[in-house]
Amino acid sequence: MRQVLSILVQNQPGVLVRVAGMFSRRGFNIDSLTVGVTQDPEYSRITAAVCGDQSVVDQVTKQLEKLVEVVAVQSLSQTSSVTRGMALLKVRAGDKRTEVLKLAEVFRANVVDVQETTLTLEITGDEDKINALADLLVPYGLLEMIRTGLIGLARGENTIYQYEERYTHDENVL
Repeated sequence: MRQVLSILVQNQPGVLVRVAGMFSRRGFNIDSLTVGVTQDPEYSRITAAVCGDQSVVDQVTKQLEKLVEVVAVQSLSQTSSVTRGMALLKVRAGDKRTEVLKLAEVFRANVVDVQETTLTLEITGDEDKINALADLLVPYGLLEMIRTGLIGLARGENTIYQYEERYTHDENVL
């Protein structure tokens, strides 16, 4: 079963290597990995998808929390979070350009590049949506595809910051 972890880390050189190294040393495989700066430039958020049951997630979480640069770890369940990925798909359009454009419209994909013989589409959504569009584009000549890793947030007022336990002068840092 795929589990998605949201990891708040200090935004400094080497943090990603330390986090990825922890996964490697412990024998955990990362299915998807995305990193970006948060609204506070002092922190970055790493979203990692791992395969395993709850005991694997608990073990990964405990190991991550031991790293000095890790501020907080939050497990994002499918029911209480929103996760998305993005893909760019280059497809041979040629004389079937209209059909490809109709498929893009059905999937709410954006056309980001138009050339004489190709179209490049951008799609955002869950893994099944992206896979479905890619599968439908294969007969037209799917030339190239690149995907991002998952990103995700908990639904409602739940935030990763509630998991943060560092305090300075008896006040929460965030």
